[in-house]
Amino acid sequence: MFEAIRKHSKFVMILLFLLIIPSFIFVGIDQNYFSESSPTVARVDGNEIKQSDWDNAHRMESDQLRAENPEIDTRLLDSPQARYATLERMVRDRVLVAAAQKMHLVTSDAQLVRSLQQIPAIAELKRADGTLDAQAYRALVGAQGMTPEGFEANLRSNLSLSQVMGSAMNSSFVTDTQLKLAMDALYQRREVQVAQFKAGDFAAGIKSTPEDLQAYYKAHPDRFQQAEQASVEYVVLDSASVQAAMELNEDDLRTYYQENLARLAGQEERRASHILINATRDASAADRTQAREQAQALLEQLRKDPQSFAAVAKQSSQDSGTAQSGGDLGFFSRGAMVKPFEDAAFALKKGEISDVVESDFGFHIIELTDIKTPPQPSFAELRPQLERDLKEQQAQSKFAEVAEQFANGVYEQSDNLQGVAEKLKLTVHKAERVARVPGPGAQGPLANPRFLEALFAPESLESKRNTDAVEIASGLMVAGRVVAYSPAHTLAYEEVADKVQALYVAQKSAELAREEGQAKLKAWKEQPASAVLGSAVVIGRDQPQNLPREVIDAALHASVDALPVWTGVDLGNLGYAVVKVNAVVERPAQDAQIVAAQKQQLAQWWAGAEGAAYYEMLKARFKVQMKVDRP
Repeated sequence: MFEAIRKHSKFVMILLFLLIIPSFIFVGIDQNYFSESSPTVARVDGNEIKQSDWDNAHRMESDQLRAENPEIDTRLLDSPQARYATLERMVRDRVLVAAAQKMHLVTSDAQLVRSLQQIPAIAELKRADGTLDAQAYRALVGAQGMTPEGFEANLRSNLSLSQVMGSAMNSSFVTDTQLKLAMDALYQRREVQVAQFKAGDFAAGIKSTPEDLQAYYKAHPDRFQQAEQASVEYVVLDSASVQAAMELNEDDLRTYYQENLARLAGQEERRASHILINATRDASAADRTQAREQAQALLEQLRKDPQSFAAVAKQSSQDSGTAQSGGDLGFFSRGAMVKPFEDAAFALKKGEISDVVESDFGFHIIELTDIKTPPQPSFAELRPQLERDLKEQQAQSKFAEVAEQFANGVYEQSDNLQGVAEKLKLTVHKAERVARVPGPGAQGPLANPRFLEALFAPESLESKRNTDAVEIASGLMVAGRVVAYSPAHTLAYEEVADKVQALYVAQKSAELAREEGQAKLKAWKEQPASAVLGSAVVIGRDQPQNLPREVIDAALHASVDALPVWTGVDLGNLGYAVVKVNAVVERPAQDAQIVAAQKQQLAQWWAGAEGAAYYEMLKARFKVQMKVDRP
């Protein structure tokens, strides 16, 4: 049968064509056959947010965070919580857009202009006459990957959205009671007297026996724990390591010298004088035509008498900064002048006068008065810089190749790091008492959580083999191995005997100080005249008078319905304090200014909770539906 089909293949193909094509005509082609429909993950005011929209938004946010913080753990960015947070932000933005549209909150041109002028980078682009340098403005927003039109549309939208929440915030207010509570918490002052019973004053009277110390040691095992730690070795591969192992070819070095001599020698500088007839870009066509004709007439005059350039500049140039010096601009290099002026100046020969040159400032006539060519250093003089620059360039392209060798080396010879270190000319570093989390003062790889996680992984601890190569930053890789490991354990009594003694004495001293303080507090309450207290001082949260925070809190929290008020303060291992509150001190008159200055901030603070509730109301109004569960 197959032989028959092979002999009549053309006939079979025609037959199949006639059978298949009509089926597509009458039945149709399912569009989902070629493209899968993206499911809906949320709906706001009838508008759907697709899974693809969510994925794209999260990818853009993640890319931005990675660019801002290269060392960030990528697993945090890909967690379900991080992805859901992106969806919530998308929903919030859609809710505010819907609210702005329904409330007809639009941003007028005048509002947009005022907002633009409040941006410092744009405000700096103003010319002396108050107009905006349009070319510089376009370059500024272009550096952000936007056009002026797109930037202004985005700003206009943000201003409209801010009005949605602003309408609620502007309606908020602060009552006198709320204001007093908030301000008293910060600025209330009280006159107090304090007696401190310091634990250290009782330490000399503490006697301890070996039995007491052993009992304390057994009762507080958590205070004598040794955290897990390891002795480790590690090697680091970075651009500097790659450069150090490189050997440059002499011919490559000389070629690099010839190709970059002009750059390395420095830029050529030119000195020129000019005559300027003012005509800004926003001037009328008639004014610009008149300015050009005036400049052309001066040029014809100079063509007849080139030696009169300085005199004509003093008399006719409208550049007030250079006219009196004959139009002299001094020496300048490329990039210092606007492009039309620069192109004309660098095209002239010494002593030549240009045609009329048009720029954003008006119309120029340029005379090139001098050329300063930098001396060309020899190959020997530049050799150290040439080697440094060429190694840096080659290292960037070679790093990926060396990184692969590094990763393969630590994997293939997994029981030591000497092999890869010798092959790539790296240094094996050693460190003792390395913990699972970065310790105080940790630097380099030992401060990187990803590398420490690899070191303390079960397979690394059990087998004492090399970790995989871990990229801890762009162009920076590290691999390590655990040489010795000590799990978390309670230290033997003999190892911590001195610490046991110190803690025991501190505890007993604090107990004696507390007993003495409590006894004095009781006696002084009964007989206030017998109290031995410090001098009266006025304290507040912003004026602690070198008193412990616990004393300040106790003094300010004490009820002042009946004065004086006595209170005791337990200072833990530091001892005990007796506090007598004599009076509430009225705030000075200048504090009224503080109250006035803080009132608006307090209003916004109170509005914050209201704003959150207001947003929840908007979500209900515009029927927000989340199709995925919060993780």
